[in-house]
Amino acid sequence: MTQTTSRATTLASLLALLVLTVLAVLAVRPPAPHAADAPADEFSAQRAFEHVEAVGQEVHPHGSAAADDVRDHLVRELEHLGLDPEVTRSVGEEGSLGDQARVASVQNVVATIPGTDPTLPVFLVAHYDSAEVSHGANDDGAGVATLLETARALREGPALRNDVVLVLTDAEEACLCGAEAFATSDPRAADGGVVLNVEARGSSGPAIMFETSRGNADLVDEYAKVPYPVGSSMAVEVYRILPNDTDFSPFRDDDRFTGLNSAYIDGSATYHAPQDTPDRMDLASLQQHGSNMLALVRSIGDADVAALARPASSDSTYFPLPGGVLARYPGALVWPLAALAVVAALGLAVVTVRRGRTTPARVALGTAAALVPVALAAVGAQLFWLLLVAVRPGYGEMLDPWRPWWFRVAVLAIVATVLTGWFVAFRRWLGAPALAIGSLVLLALVGVGLAAAVPGGAYLATLPALACAIGGLVAVRLRDGWAARAATTAGAAVGVLVLVPVTLLFFPALGLATGAAPAVCAVLLGLALVPLLGTLLPRDRRWSMSLVGGFAALAVAFTATGLAVDGFDADHPEPTQLMYALDADTGEAQWVSGESSPSPWTAQYVSTATDVSAEYPMVHGDVWTGPAEAADLPAPTAELTADITSGDTRTLTFTLRPGRDVRYVDVVGDGVRSATVAGRDVPVEDGHLDARYYAPDADGVQVVLETAAGGPLDLQLFDGGEGLEDLPGFVARPDDVGVMGSHTSELVLVRRSVTL
Repeated sequence: MTQTTSRATTLASLLALLVLTVLAVLAVRPPAPHAADAPADEFSAQRAFEHVEAVGQEVHPHGSAAADDVRDHLVRELEHLGLDPEVTRSVGEEGSLGDQARVASVQNVVATIPGTDPTLPVFLVAHYDSAEVSHGANDDGAGVATLLETARALREGPALRNDVVLVLTDAEEACLCGAEAFATSDPRAADGGVVLNVEARGSSGPAIMFETSRGNADLVDEYAKVPYPVGSSMAVEVYRILPNDTDFSPFRDDDRFTGLNSAYIDGSATYHAPQDTPDRMDLASLQQHGSNMLALVRSIGDADVAALARPASSDSTYFPLPGGVLARYPGALVWPLAALAVVAALGLAVVTVRRGRTTPARVALGTAAALVPVALAAVGAQLFWLLLVAVRPGYGEMLDPWRPWWFRVAVLAIVATVLTGWFVAFRRWLGAPALAIGSLVLLALVGVGLAAAVPGGAYLATLPALACAIGGLVAVRLRDGWAARAATTAGAAVGVLVLVPVTLLFFPALGLATGAAPAVCAVLLGLALVPLLGTLLPRDRRWSMSLVGGFAALAVAFTATGLAVDGFDADHPEPTQLMYALDADTGEAQWVSGESSPSPWTAQYVSTATDVSAEYPMVHGDVWTGPAEAADLPAPTAELTADITSGDTRTLTFTLRPGRDVRYVDVVGDGVRSATVAGRDVPVEDGHLDARYYAPDADGVQVVLETAAGGPLDLQLFDGGEGLEDLPGFVARPDDVGVMGSHTSELVLVRRSVTL
C-alpha cells in the first residue's frame, strides 16, 4: 500500500469512526418537543407542560395544603377528560426488619380508561407529592404531566383492549406509601398486571428505561417498539445493586406484577432542591417521556397483558443504537458470546504469533499492560473530582455541578491522555501487535467477569472484543491494504456503537463524584480502538508525545472553562444543609449539619464532628454539630388510652401527638414484642422499635405496642417539622447559598422521653 493510499485509508477510518460517534451520541439525545398545536392523538410536551406549571407552583410535600391543591387539580383534569377519578384513602407502609418502619395515611388519585376486552390492567404510575423543600416540577411533575397528557391522547384514539389505570400516588418521597397501599389493598391491583412508572431525578437528559422486573425479555421487546428507546441492561444491573427505591419498588417486589421504570436523570443539582421549578425543565426530556409512554401503552394495552404480567424465562441484554433502534438478545447468549470473544481474541493471538509479528510472552505482557490504563483512568477521574472539590468545596455536597459538561469532557480528555500516553510508552517495549492483542484479550476477560457478576452488562466488553478480534483475524488474512483497514475499522465501530452511549449515560447516572465509572467505560472503548492506534498514531515519538500533551492540555482547558462558567450564584446556589435538634428533657439544643465539610455559611453554626445517633437515631453517622439556643417549642406527647395485661403480655394503646405542625412523628424504644401504627403492623427486631408516621394532624396517630408484663416501658418520642428560619440565632442565607436537596434539610427536631 502506497503512502498516499495509507493516508487516505487512515483518514477514512477516522472519519467513519467520528461519524459513528456522533450518531451514537444522537441516539441518546431526547427529541425536539412537540408544540401545543400538535395532532390531538400525539403527545405534546408543550401541552403537558401546563400540568407541570400547576404541579410545580409551590413546595407540596405529602400532607401539606399545597399537596391538597395539586390533588384537586388532578381530579379536575381527569374529570375534564371524561374519566371518573377516585381519591382513595388508605394507610401505606414501608419497612423491614432492621430498618425504620415508615407509615403514612395516603390519598391516591386513581382513574380507569376502560378496555374493550380486558385481560389484566396496564398501570401508569407517577407520584404527585414533592420532597420537603422542593417544588417538584420535575420530580415528579414530569411523571404526572406525562400520565395526564398520555391519557388525553389515548382518549383521542380507538379504545384499547385492556384497562389502563392511572395511579397518581401520594407520599412517594416520604415512604413509597401511596404505591404500597395501592399494590396491597386496592381492588384494581388484586390480580396484578403490567406497571409503567415515570420518574425524574434532575431536570434534563434522555428519558432512560433504567429498571425492570425480573424476567424482562417480553417487556423489553415491547419497549423496543417506542420511538425513542434509551435503555441499557447494564443500567438495570447497576440499579439492582444500589439501595435506591421509587414507587416502582412495591410492584417490583410483588410477583403479581411485571413492569418498567423510566426517568431522565441529568441536571441532578435540582434534585429534591428548591430549584426544581417548571422553568428548569427541559421540554425535550418531557417529550421523550411522553412519546415513549404513549407508544408503550398503546402497544401493551392491545396485547395479552395477562401473559406479559408473567415474568419471561430470562432477562434480555439490550442497548440503544442510532436510528431509534434498541438492540437486544436473549440472556441465554451471554455466556456463549463471552466464551466466543475469548476464543476469538486468543485465536488472533495465535495467528499473529505464527506470522512472526509478536511472541506469546509479549502477548501475555500486553494483556497485563492493558490493566494500566484502566487503573490510571479510574484513579485519575476520582482525583479529578477531589481536585474540583478542593478548588470549589461546595461541589462536595453535589452529585454533579450545576453545569457539568465541561468537566465531563475534561474526564474524557484525561482518559485520552492516559490511553495515548500508555500506548506510546509501551509500544516501544512490547510492540503495537502485542498491545493490540493484549487489549482485546483483557477486554474479553472483562466480558467473562461481567457475565458472572452482572450478566446484563457483559455486552459492554464481550461485543467489542468479539468484533475487534474477528476484524483483526480478517485483517491478518488480508495482510495489508484498504480492505484490511476496513475490517479493523469495522471491529472498532462496534466498540463505538456499544460503549459511547453507556459512557454518556453513566456520567449523569453516577455523577462526577463517581467519575471512575464512565472513565472505565471510556477506557474499554479505548482498548477496542488499540488495534487501530498502531496504524493511526505516528511512530515519530516526538509527534506522538505532542498528541499526548495535546490531550492533557485539553483536559486543563476544559477544567478551567468549567470552573469559570460554573460559579455559584443566585440561580445556581451552593447547596447547604442545616438542622436543629432540641432535647425537651434537658432543654439543650444543637445545630446539626450532614455536610461532608461545613461551608462558610454552615460553619457559623457547626464546628465539631459528632455521632448523635444515640440521641437522634434518624441522624446517621458522624455529623457536624454546634451549640444552639433552646427555642420555645412544644414536644410530642403520648396519651395512654388503654393498658391491658393478659398473662405475660402487656398491651399499651396510646395516641402519639406532635407538639406542632410537623413532617412526621417517631417513636423509638426497646423491649417491644409487636407494634401497630395507624392500624398497620410494623417490624420489630430483637425487641427494638423504630417507627415513623408522616404528616400527622393535631389528633395524632394511634400506636399499639405489646411488651412483657410487669414493668414500665421507656420510649423516645420525636417530631420533625419546619421553622428553621424562626429559630433564635438563625441567619438567612445569602443569595448564592441555597438549600441542599435532602429529606433532612431545614428540619427542626424535638425529642422527649416518656415512660408508660
